[in-house]
Amino acid sequence: MTEKKILIDVEDLAKFFGLREVNLSEITKAFPRLKIVVRGDILKVSGEKDEIELFETKFQAILEHYHNFNRLTVDDIKQIISSDEHVAEQKMETDVLLYSVNGKPIKARTKNQKKLVEEFKENDLLFAVGPAGTGKTYTAIALAVQSLKELRVKRIILSRPAVEAGENLGFLPGDLREKLDPYLQPLYDALLDMIPYRKLEKYIEEKVIQIAPLAFMRGRTLSDAFVILDEAQNATYTQMKMFLTRMGENSKFIVTGDITQIDLPKKSDSGLPVTFNILKNIDGISFVKFDKHDIIRHRIVGKIVEAYEKSEKQNS
Repeated sequence: MTEKKILIDVEDLAKFFGLREVNLSEITKAFPRLKIVVRGDILKVSGEKDEIELFETKFQAILEHYHNFNRLTVDDIKQIISSDEHVAEQKMETDVLLYSVNGKPIKARTKNQKKLVEEFKENDLLFAVGPAGTGKTYTAIALAVQSLKELRVKRIILSRPAVEAGENLGFLPGDLREKLDPYLQPLYDALLDMIPYRKLEKYIEEKVIQIAPLAFMRGRTLSDAFVILDEAQNATYTQMKMFLTRMGENSKFIVTGDITQIDLPKKSDSGLPVTFNILKNIDGISFVKFDKHDIIRHRIVGKIVEAYEKSEKQNS
C-alpha cells in the first residue's frame, strides 16, 4: 500500500470541486480502487503504486485544464481521464488570449484589437492610440497576463501618469496606495477579470504585478517584464522619454492613450503626439490606431464619440 499527498494549487477550492463537490465525486468514482481524502488544499490518495501514478498524472491534467480555462465540469473530467494523453484533449481556441475568472474566452474582437495582437508578436514596443472604450488597455493587459502565465516574462508593470481630470491627488485622503487606488482602478478591474482576487493580491504582494504612477519608473531598468503605460497622452515629453528608456532585456512595452483627452494644463505639453514622429521609422516599434469602430462598450458610446467629433470639427 502506497500513500501520496498532492497539493491542490487553486485559489477557489469550492469552484474547483464544483457545486456539492460533483467534480470531486467524479474523480473519486473514476478510481474506485484508491482511497481519496481531501483536507483543505491537500489531497491524500492511498492504494497501489501504479494506480496512484496514473491518478497523479490525470489529476495534474485536471489542474492544468482548470488553470487554463478557469472552469471545470464533470464532462471535462471524464474527457481528461478517458484520454490517452497526459493533458486534456480540449485545447484553447487559436484566437483566445486566455480565459476570464468566469471561464469566458478573452480574445481580440475588433479589427484593430486583432492588429495589436498580431503586431505584438513581431515588435517589442507598441503604441495603441484611440478613443475611450476601444479595448486598447484591456487587450494590452490580456497580452501581459498571457505572457506571465506562459512564463515569457517574470513580471507585469502597469503605470499611469498621475494626472487626472479636475482633481489633485494631494488633496485626496489616505496614504499613497489609498490615493492612487481610485485613479488606477481601471487597471485593477481588467486584472480582476483575468486573475482570481486572492492570486492577484499575492502577485501584487510579491511584486510579480506592480501598479504604480509613472514617476515611480524613474531610474529603473525593466528587464524580463511586460510594461504598460496607460493614459500616455498625459505624459510630458520628458516623462515619455524617461519611460521608454527604461526598457531592458526580454521586455515588452505597450503604450496606450487618447490624444483627444489630454488632461495636462497645456495640451501642447503632451509627449505622446511628438513621440509618434520621433519613433515612426524604427524597426521593432509598431503603431496601432484605434477608432470609433473598435468601441465595444454600450452601443451608445460610439454615437457619443461620433457626436463629440462632429461638434469639435464644427467649432475648430
